[in-house]
Amino acid sequence: MMRNLRQLFPPCLRCLAPGWPSALVLGHPWAPSQLPAQYCELYRAPLTLSCSVSRLHCESESFKMDLILDVNIQIYPVDLGDKFRLVIASTLYEDGTLDDGEYNPTDDRPSRADQFEYVMYGKVYRIEGDETSTEAATRLSAYVSYGGLLMRLQGDANNLHGFEVDSRVYLLMKKLAF
Repeated sequence: MMRNLRQLFPPCLRCLAPGWPSALVLGHPWAPSQLPAQYCELYRAPLTLSCSVSRLHCESESFKMDLILDVNIQIYPVDLGDKFRLVIASTLYEDGTLDDGEYNPTDDRPSRADQFEYVMYGKVYRIEGDETSTEAATRLSAYVSYGGLLMRLQGDANNLHGFEVDSRVYLLMKKLAF
């Protein structure tokens, strides 16, 4: 049966069938409606692209750190060449008191968030060492998910020693004036 299917569908056409890739190449002369019924579509709808997230690729000027960060540009627009201050902290309270991650509008204690323009709360989900070295890792990468907006911070292990998998962290950003 599979050989007959391969003869029926040329290599440039992929269909939703066991043993075949699960995508349909657009622009093929055979429309999906001409496919046999057992290879029916899973989803079809007209879509409009509207981008609300940008992936930033940044370098630190002082600590030789590399940052890849997803930012909601509808909330916090950024442009190429912008400089910003970035802080990653385990709490927003300036006295170091840990919090539960819940926003409390009645809390009137001083907050680090008051000094920043963009704040996210997320979870460290992975920490990787540099596999190119046989010694102890000299560079680490910490990965954090802020509700689906992702971050990778990579640099010297001494600068990332406070990151632990499953810990909750805040990201705070503020653009700098030149």
